Amino acid sequence: MFRSVTRSSIASQVKAPSFHTKMPAAARSLSSTASRANGSSSDKPLYASQASIPKLPVPSLSSTFHKYLETIQPHITPEEFAHSKSLVNQFLDSSLSNTLQARLEGRAAEKESWLSEWWNEAAYMGYRDSIVPNVNYFYLHKKGLAKGKSQTERAAELIRGVRDFRDLVVSEKLEPEKVKGKPLCTESYKQMFGATRVPTTPADTAVVYPADKAEHVIVMRKNRFFKLDTTGRSASDLTKALNEIKQKADSQGDALPIGALTVDTRDAWTESRRHLLSISPKNVESIQAVESAILIVNLDDQASPSSDGSARSWNIYTGGQDNSAAGKARNRWFDKHQLVIDENAESGFNGEHSMLDGTPTLRMNEFVLSALEKGKIDLEVSSGRNSTPLKPEEIVFETDSTTEGHIKTAIDNFSKIVAEHELIIAQYNECGKNDMKAHKTSPDAWMQMTKQLAYGKMHNGQPAVTYESAQTRKFKLGRTEVIRSASNESKAFVQAMLKEGVSDAERAKLLKAAANRHVQYSAWAADGQGVDRHMFGLRKLLRNGEEMPEVFKDPAFSKTSSWTLSTSQLGSDYLDGWGYGEVVPDGWGLSYSIGNDFMRWGIMTKNGRGKELEEALYWAAKEMKRMMDSAAAASGETAAAKL
Repeated sequence: MFRSVTRSSIASQVKAPSFHTKMPAAARSLSSTASRANGSSSDKPLYASQASIPKLPVPSLSSTFHKYLETIQPHITPEEFAHSKSLVNQFLDSSLSNTLQARLEGRAAEKESWLSEWWNEAAYMGYRDSIVPNVNYFYLHKKGLAKGKSQTERAAELIRGVRDFRDLVVSEKLEPEKVKGKPLCTESYKQMFGATRVPTTPADTAVVYPADKAEHVIVMRKNRFFKLDTTGRSASDLTKALNEIKQKADSQGDALPIGALTVDTRDAWTESRRHLLSISPKNVESIQAVESAILIVNLDDQASPSSDGSARSWNIYTGGQDNSAAGKARNRWFDKHQLVIDENAESGFNGEHSMLDGTPTLRMNEFVLSALEKGKIDLEVSSGRNSTPLKPEEIVFETDSTTEGHIKTAIDNFSKIVAEHELIIAQYNECGKNDMKAHKTSPDAWMQMTKQLAYGKMHNGQPAVTYESAQTRKFKLGRTEVIRSASNESKAFVQAMLKEGVSDAERAKLLKAAANRHVQYSAWAADGQGVDRHMFGLRKLLRNGEEMPEVFKDPAFSKTSSWTLSTSQLGSDYLDGWGYGEVVPDGWGLSYSIGNDFMRWGIMTKNGRGKELEEALYWAAKEMKRMMDSAAAASGETAAAKL
């Protein structure tokens, strides 16, 4: 895994899902799906375009290493840069560079994706620490969507919506997402439902159950598990069954939190799972029932901690209401996707990230929430309703003192991890996409420069080594590539903003240059022409007896692939926030969203400076808008004076 050199580079992809594709609204998706089903070019469009999707390219050596040198320059001294440049030239002049490139091109010719197998193992399945906050991510559903319904009524609606989306996937009637009219790879949809991450050594494995074995959800209440069939089930039938589950679980009280085992280290969970299955054949059946479910539905026994997004996020993400030691990993099973519904019927989503990135799960969440809001889900199943009585089945695990010890250790370890962290949902309401577009600047680039300015204010003008996630699903089995957001141009902009005496007109010019550079690198990354995946592939093809090239031992290489800011964007009218953890001990997980009139961040860190970054982001957002408005006004006055 190249832990000493590129662990942070790998981990940043694990925890920063790619969300740059604008998802269609649920209403459009339903309409489009219906038109397909009623006789357009394909009745099964989901995978119909797979054969036409190109393979992930192998960039040229000169292109990759030219970009590499450009991206390391703002982070190191001129003397260090000269040394790094000499190591790059040495590598490019060597026969080994051409040999490694030829091997990579040969692999690309033979496989659907030269990267996929390697990356899934190195970045996800081979990861051995706790997957929260190191892999999983969360979505905080917009508050108030339940509109006065009870917890069980809202949970039933959500289950019905998920079942509709799942049926569109299984029947292949769901339209593929498209970018500029071209379909994206949809292979990952096969691993969305009835799927689980299974702990094994030396790397975890992914298991996807056949659709006919994954017709149920697992409902959790007070750490208890209940199997609930969803085939043809109406919302009213589901609500009745969910009420039965609540009544039974509440009367019996808290069970031993078996689900907490899923947040221990992967090696510890491997051993505790093996022991759990050895206790009784019943446990084998029970864990298969859990792992084969469409997904997990968590009925929490507590209300929303407050209207504050940060407090709500703690609950969705960790099973506790804050970062104290109490109540962590309650009523959760982190190896699978989970819907969480609290006693106030507020909800969220906890995503297991190893098998697929965020665009499909975001699409599912938006589909369900939007379609329910617009009344486009047939809650009572007018056609094909299953009228047989719906009886939830409790799934029971037999335990012993060893398993009880494993659970205590898992909770203790997880509580320590959580207690180290801050999690903040921050929103600035004086600037948004409308302002950014009015100044003819890419909103994503503007947001990235806001982060650079905030970090620069905290660190004497120095740039942050920043990862931004770009999805590469325009290619077969594509997942992500890195947008290296810090640049010579962004550094110049930040230093001008922090220096007295620089005019706003000059600062605006520097922001435009930084934004344009960011847009260019983003396009390269989306086209599979970034730096990091190619360099990863070259190193993977070293054989026994071949020494690691000096360019990869260079301290500058390690420094500039250790992501202090791990960033990723999504936008949805149905979320109040989202987030994930940091990837280096002194760094930040920094998710973000851009509304028409607001800027929002999800901040997670264990460096003790979360609130400081929040305040710096507010300051940077305010200063950038003031500066750009000032520069525009001055430009307008000058133009008027010339008339």
